[in-house]
Amino acid sequence: MRFSETKPTKTLHLVSLGCTKNLVDSEIMLGKLKEYEIINDPTIADVIIVNTCGFIDSAKEESINTILNLHDERKEESVLVMAGCLTQRYQEELQKELPEIDIFTGVGDYDKIDKLVNEKRSAFTDEVFLLNESDDRVITGSSYHAYIKLSEGCNQTCSFCAIPSFKGKLHSRTLESLVKEVKNLVSNGYKDFSFVSQDSSSYLRDLNIKDGLEKLIEEVEKIEGVHSARILYLYPSTTSLNLIEKIKDSKVFENYFDMPLQHISSNILKIMKRGKGVEKLKELMNSMKAVPNSFVRTTFIVGHPGESQEDFEELCDFVRDYKFDRANVFSYSDEDGTSAYDMLDKVPQEIIDERAEVLGEIIKETTLESLAQEIGNEFDVYVDGESDEHEYLLSARKTAWAPEIDGEVYINDNQLLNEDGEGKQIEFGCKYRVKITELVGDKLLATVTKEYAN
Repeated sequence: MRFSETKPTKTLHLVSLGCTKNLVDSEIMLGKLKEYEIINDPTIADVIIVNTCGFIDSAKEESINTILNLHDERKEESVLVMAGCLTQRYQEELQKELPEIDIFTGVGDYDKIDKLVNEKRSAFTDEVFLLNESDDRVITGSSYHAYIKLSEGCNQTCSFCAIPSFKGKLHSRTLESLVKEVKNLVSNGYKDFSFVSQDSSSYLRDLNIKDGLEKLIEEVEKIEGVHSARILYLYPSTTSLNLIEKIKDSKVFENYFDMPLQHISSNILKIMKRGKGVEKLKELMNSMKAVPNSFVRTTFIVGHPGESQEDFEELCDFVRDYKFDRANVFSYSDEDGTSAYDMLDKVPQEIIDERAEVLGEIIKETTLESLAQEIGNEFDVYVDGESDEHEYLLSARKTAWAPEIDGEVYINDNQLLNEDGEGKQIEFGCKYRVKITELVGDKLLATVTKEYAN
């Protein structure tokens, strides 16, 4: 009797660092390596991939430390791959300094990762990889939400940012490609979408279309099965009042406004080459805030060369007064290849750290104020699963919030009672109406009041 032989399953461990845009590229690599079983244990994985981030010093340090730690843990015959922005930016240096790595690849070969792994070779394609609807992704982390990448590259010339130096100029996907991808994902059960890129409000401008996002909103609204959507990373000089109005009037897109301002002092905005005057910038921000049930998020950089104490205090006053729903503060990082790198009026590191801490405390206060205003309100959420806090608490996300970054709502019951007092199990990945009962720390507690047809 002859027994058929079955090949042992190959295993893959992938780490995606940095922003949500990197996550989409990681999902492309997972799609190309579908024959591998994805595992969480790098010590037994046959292939280990780290999709790196090369934006600022802290991200670069995290990428290097992660891959060196994985090298120390991995089994002898495994293949260790370093991919993404950091390797693209420093490809020659890293290949010389990290002999531990088996394969190096940058931002142009995500769709060729299966060939690189099989042939155990490095590659750096000159052009940045641009996703299209035919690329097979393995969506991670959610059964109902997916990120959609609008474009690659950036036409802005911000003084502190090195992204255009290794990602190149703006290259938008066609609107047809995006619509096809969303339709494909809807057919596979996805209903909530976040549209992302380096500069989302410039979408299609490289194709001589100035209202690309408005056109995107119109087309996505026509797709049956899309329950909710939001746009991340708007840029001040390419965001119009018309776009804000378009989002306001949409029945699908949430009133979610994510615009990294970086600063508010006219002096620093000019040095940063942000391309928008303070008065026009404040007009945009006030228009966003005036939208009913709006949610406004931003980021700031402190310690940029030339930032005086007066500039910093102006920024602090603005953040206190505006009261953003969410904000992040980053310490200025001296990045080679940027115009700020060669500026002479550098702020001492101890002052940068001090300013980041001060602004961070202000942001913490305004975030808690935003959360406290939700007590007693009812709104829609997606239920993700059991919370990390306690097995009897469910973790949910307000539909207006972006996954991972805007927080979570704890639901303190796992059943919805009907009029007869009978309980129905709350299902993960589904939408419910909840009422907020209290704020504990930075978490909202809620009870479910209504179930939707999902």
